[in-house]
Parts: sequence; C-alpha cells; structure tokens
Amino acid sequence: MGVVPTYLFVDDGSTDGTLQVLRDVAGARKDVAYLSFSRNFGKEAAMYAGLKAALSFGPDYAAIMDCDLQDPPELLPDMVACIRRGSCDRVSARRVSRTGEPPIRSWFARRFYALMKHVVDFELVDGARDFSVMTPRFVSAVLSCGEYNRFTKGLFGWVGFSTEWVAYPNVERVAGETSWSFWALMHYALDGIVAYTVRPLEVLAGFGAVTSLIATCALVFVVVRALLFGDPVAGWPSLMTVVILTGGLLMLALGIIGFYLSKIYLEVKRRPLYVVAEAHGVDA
Repeated sequence: MGVVPTYLFVDDGSTDGTLQVLRDVAGARKDVAYLSFSRNFGKEAAMYAGLKAALSFGPDYAAIMDCDLQDPPELLPDMVACIRRGSCDRVSARRVSRTGEPPIRSWFARRFYALMKHVVDFELVDGARDFSVMTPRFVSAVLSCGEYNRFTKGLFGWVGFSTEWVAYPNVERVAGETSWSFWALMHYALDGIVAYTVRPLEVLAGFGAVTSLIATCALVFVVVRALLFGDPVAGWPSLMTVVILTGGLLMLALGIIGFYLSKIYLEVKRRPLYVVAEAHGVDA
C-alpha cells in the first residue's frame, strides 16, 4: 500500500509557476499530492475539490487553509488538540481584529455579518475564516450539499454540528496581492445572502403590498378632491417625483429577482464545479 498523502494542494488555474513548484515538491516528497484545474474556477470550487479528495484518503481529521499564510499554521496544533477532545466536529479560526485592512472594507464586512445574523437560521460568526479542522462526518455533510453556487462559510454553519472557535489577530499575507477587489467581495457577499435566504424577496413583497395600499389611498384622495373642488392642473413636480421613484424601485426589485433567477439558471445547467487538468497522488 502506498503512502497516504498528508498535504494536498489545489492549484486553481494559476499562471505564476505554482504548478511547476508543486510538481517539484510532489516529486521529492511522497506525502504531498496536488490537483491542478484547467483554469481558474474560484475559491469555492477549489475548497470543494480539496475536501472531496482529502476525504478519499480516509483521514482522522481534515484541515483546510489558504496558502498565503493569512491563516497562521502555528494555530494547527491547538486546533487539532481541541478537536481530539471529542467535544466538537469542527474547530475554526476567527479573526478578532482587521488591522491592516482598508477601513471601508472592514466596515462593509461587519455590516454583512450583522445582516446575515438577522436573515439566516444558523450561526455565521463575524471574522470567521475557512481555516478549519474537521471530522470526516462534518466534511461528508458539507460535500453532500451539491449546489453549484457555493458559499462555504454558510455551508459550515448550515450543516450544524458543534464548533469551537480559536481567536487570533489579523495577519498580513506573506507575499503577493489579494485578487479580491471590493466589488468581488461585494458580489461574494450577495452570493451568500441569496444562497441562504429568500428574505429579500419577502421584503419586496411586503414593500409592494404597502406601496399598493398607499397608491390606493392616493387614488381615492385624488378622485374625491376632483369631485369636490375640480381638477386644476397642478402637482406636476410631485407627480414626476413619484413616477421616477416608483420606476427606480421597480428596477431594483427586478434586479433582485433577476439575481435569484441567475442562480437558478446556473444550478439547472448541472455543470461540474471544476475541471482537473493534472493530478498527482490523488484520483481526479
């Protein structure tokens, strides 16, 4: 029987020579395996592929972490010791500070977690990282969620099981620049909201009902006023204001509905989450 890999790397279609480094390391060490995608499929697809491959090794536990070392590896011994006590199925890292982040990005991140706390039915902790040590049954539960539009932080909370948290201050990446722009993070946050709640649609329905009631009252008022006092030509500015406001709100509503429909469109295609171009030490 061959050596079961201890370290599994997922190369998400990099173009900076990472794949060649992985080939060299895997050639020198039998405990290293890797998967390389045919192109960049995104972080969520990479994490799914990594967890699926890791589970096939039959591990006692599986750990997932970013390679830029913003997830401090020195936390792993404490995390493993914690999960070995048997009191939980996941030990996850949580940032307790955002030192070094742009202030506006930190502000929006906190607002996102505050919003999610009110619209989802599971715990999503502010500062939570994907960096986790998990039992095989926890990993299996996450992998059983086969949707195309994945938001792993939400899946970790949705599947349940007991979780312990390890707090640490923010750590700057060792090298390189993040590819996550403000708008990319905003889109990621919207994906998380749409994936786990229909509350925006419920809010739209409620707003539509209230608007219809107000419009009906206004119509009655206009008719009664015309019957009692005639109908002088007046109120053009206020009329245009109402028309423009209503049109803008309708466009916003259609945009939200369209966002949900776009996710349904991607789901029903049933395309694979990723395509593996090269693998070493693990079945693709």
